[in-house]
Amino acid sequence: MGIVLEPPCPKSVDGISIDPEPNWNFDSLVAEIESVEKKLNGFSMFPQPITNTTLRIGRSGGGFVMRVSDEEMESDDVEEEEEEEDHSQICTAGKRFACDELYLSDESDDEFDHEPEYMMNKMGLAESALYEVINDHQTEIKDDIRNQVSVVETEIMNEIETSRSAIARVEKYSETRKEVERKLDLQYQRKVAEALDTHLTAVQREHKIKSQIEERKIRSEEAQEEARRKERAHQEEKISQEKAHAEAEMLAKIRAEEEKKEVERKAAKEVAEKEVADRKAAEQKLAEQKAVIESVTGGSATSNAQAGGKSIRAAENALTLENHRLKKLEELETMNQSLKSRSNENFSSFEKHIGRVIRQISGTKDSVSGKINEIVKIFKDPRCPVSISIAAFAKKMVTTKEKPNPFASSYVIVYITSQFPQAMDILLAEFHKACIYTVPKHIINSQSAWDSDAYERLDSIMRLYGALVQTDIRGGNATNVHGIEHGWAWLARFLNKIPANRATATALNSFLQTAGFGLHQRYKSQFVKVVNVVREHFLQKLKAKKDTSDLLLIIAEITAYLDDRMYLKEPEGRSMKTTSTLSSEYTAEINQQNDNQNYKNNYYRGYY
Repeated sequence: MGIVLEPPCPKSVDGISIDPEPNWNFDSLVAEIESVEKKLNGFSMFPQPITNTTLRIGRSGGGFVMRVSDEEMESDDVEEEEEEEDHSQICTAGKRFACDELYLSDESDDEFDHEPEYMMNKMGLAESALYEVINDHQTEIKDDIRNQVSVVETEIMNEIETSRSAIARVEKYSETRKEVERKLDLQYQRKVAEALDTHLTAVQREHKIKSQIEERKIRSEEAQEEARRKERAHQEEKISQEKAHAEAEMLAKIRAEEEKKEVERKAAKEVAEKEVADRKAAEQKLAEQKAVIESVTGGSATSNAQAGGKSIRAAENALTLENHRLKKLEELETMNQSLKSRSNENFSSFEKHIGRVIRQISGTKDSVSGKINEIVKIFKDPRCPVSISIAAFAKKMVTTKEKPNPFASSYVIVYITSQFPQAMDILLAEFHKACIYTVPKHIINSQSAWDSDAYERLDSIMRLYGALVQTDIRGGNATNVHGIEHGWAWLARFLNKIPANRATATALNSFLQTAGFGLHQRYKSQFVKVVNVVREHFLQKLKAKKDTSDLLLIIAEITAYLDDRMYLKEPEGRSMKTTSTLSSEYTAEINQQNDNQNYKNNYYRGYY
């Protein structure tokens, strides 16, 4: 007898059979369960055997309907035991059944609750036992399915968590990758910056090397130029020495000729003494007239200038010095005329250059320094003899109408005469020719030739002479060979020998305006005594003149100078703040100290 399981639900719905094989046996059931298990294992990542699960047949929830055939009922007890073993195998195989979508309805339990009685009545005890086994098996399958669902849910949750973790790792990896890329980018930028810095350093080093090469080249060129300059200077110095030697020889020859002429004149004098005496008297008269005209007109003769008398008032040693200087000037002019006549050079350009430099002198350190350099350069120019340069310098310095600052001019004179001492006597001779009051000397004559221009020239010459005698440069080798002691001697001779009139008053006032401050600093109380002599004697004689209308202005100026004690205040333009600087600039160029000192000693011996 066989057992057939049928579902309690209708066998067909709308003409469609629920199961093509409605009559199942245990073998087909086991095969179906294994098929379902394989399908379920295909959906699960972790296949598991079905344990304690039950099958759901249809949605009606009914259980299986067991049918027993008559043939199967004939089996004996042995067969029953084999069926029990088969049933055990089926139950064992059923434990591997797994289905995620099986639904177990409670209705199945209800159906099986009613069927036992029917089954017991119909099938007996064997069928009842089988039913119980199947019922237990279904219960176990239900529990197993529930457990499997729980496992599946757990796996799904684990998969979700795994996905989230994977996403988090991916995001973390992305952030890490971005950070690595950022660091790589920074590293790349750093390498680029380092490469750029290295390139700039190399370029800078290259420029520095080029600059050093250029500097060495420039220094080399400067050294070569300096060597050439020194060579030219050596050649010029050599030429200058040769010319100086030639000039000295020429001068010696001229002096020898003059000595010869002097001997001849002395011999002629012994033969015709009376005639010579008469001639000298006539020459003296002519010289007096010429001196009067020059003192009035500044060296230019005028047809209406007349000598008013033969009396000359001056100190004897002052006249001796004047004659000595004028003689030197005459000798220099004679030698220069000889040089000009025997040379093809035109020296007028050098003379004009000296005059232009003198006119450009101003009361600043830069101007004085520049003009001294220019004049010294002209004096040392081998193309022009020194004697011609000295003569031009002395004449232009005294006779230039546009008189520059007297104190600035005095600095120039002192520095030039320190390097060329022979120029001082020539300059003083030009002073004496331009104005006899620089001796000081006075000729009694008529005042008709004096005019405003003559007084202006007298004023400018005496101011320059006063500035010269008071110029004292300390801290260097520039020595004023006609310094303050000569100014003091001039003032004493003037007050002792020179009468008071408008011309002499103008000369005295101009001299005090520029030399008074220096004289007071040097002689203090002695100078004050001299000032009192001017007040008590010279001014009184001026005021005693009959016609004082033209003397009022000069009397007022001298009186104001004495009353206000203006000799205590340094005159404007005298102080050159760069005096020491000027001295240091030209110390190296003055190499004739010993000659200057010897010249000064001889000069003083001739003076006294």
